[in-house]
Amino acid sequence: MAAQNEQQVLDTNQTHFTIHLQNTTQADNVHAYVKGIDIQRGDLFLLRADGKTPYYPANPPSDGAPLAHDCAIKLGPPGSTTPVTIPHLESGRIYFVIGKLVFALNHGDSAPALVEPSPFDLASKNHDVKWSFTEFTWNSENMYANISFQDFVGLPIGLTLKSGDKTQHVAGLPAGGVSTICKKLEHVAVDHADWAKLVMKTQNGDYLRAITPYNGMTLHPGLFDDYYDKYVDSVWQKYKDQTLLVNTAAAGKLKGHVEDGKLKIGGETFAKPSTADIFSNNSGPFLNQGSDQRKAIIPLLCAGFIRSTLLSDHETPDPDGRQDYYKAKVTDYYAKIVHNVLPDGKGYAFAYDDVKPEGAKDQSGRVQASNPDNLIVTVGGH
Repeated sequence: MAAQNEQQVLDTNQTHFTIHLQNTTQADNVHAYVKGIDIQRGDLFLLRADGKTPYYPANPPSDGAPLAHDCAIKLGPPGSTTPVTIPHLESGRIYFVIGKLVFALNHGDSAPALVEPSPFDLASKNHDVKWSFTEFTWNSENMYANISFQDFVGLPIGLTLKSGDKTQHVAGLPAGGVSTICKKLEHVAVDHADWAKLVMKTQNGDYLRAITPYNGMTLHPGLFDDYYDKYVDSVWQKYKDQTLLVNTAAAGKLKGHVEDGKLKIGGETFAKPSTADIFSNNSGPFLNQGSDQRKAIIPLLCAGFIRSTLLSDHETPDPDGRQDYYKAKVTDYYAKIVHNVLPDGKGYAFAYDDVKPEGAKDQSGRVQASNPDNLIVTVGGH
């Protein structure tokens, strides 16, 4: 019997939108899972296996409870398109997997918490399957979706958003892109940095996915511990004598310099970041809290370190854009390789990959429209 807060059909008082899921893999056992927060209700939302019936999970009495309904939406054979229908959702995700994924529910204070697959949990039942996800929000103002590699690189996913006579397209990885990225990571030769440890394989030895450097540090303690230390020291030395220009949109162009061992920018002060702070984009001096000015500066510093542009140019974002990114020996090779393998270079390889100089093309892999007509999400690459 369904829990009291579940319902069997989409609320007719809500606006609905149909997303088209296209299977471009060579597999006929591809499934999708759609989850988010129902904006009107404020509840956790999943779609059931038919792609149209809502499932609002009840709060389980204990952690690790299974889903009460089958939420694996079976896609048609290669080349086919499967429609799914959603209400207004925020924090949405569409998972794709060859085979199936395992989700669970944890007990929360007032609502259930969805336990989602982890890309680097070796003990997880989801470890040995090929999967990935795309993120989206659809509300009364717009449809927003993006290709994310901020945790790992998995099944290739592409986006096409149509609105009136305008079409936005993000190609995503090509077919075989995961293997290409893994092979390139295995051949990065940098002292005291084993980038090959970001590569994960199936029990049969096939390339499965590549995880981000920060997740690699979590999985392999000691990996990359002091990787950026000398680069950070060189940045601090440079800006003792020179001025760093931080070009924020909200606060304008701020001046920065190192004084008493701290980098002072505008009214904010930053201690030296560790490698973990740089790869996480959200710890130590880069913890996303504080004044609006500080929150405007953090993405620009993070992007400068990840892309290794703070020594080659005295301004961030680097006004020369992509041609200057990842040129230093010490850089984020994961982000560099991901962008090089993407046909259009578009996709979030780190949290602040949308940082760009004025007038430059966006490379974050997002699509957005206030009056969307159609969103097509492809899985498998082309």
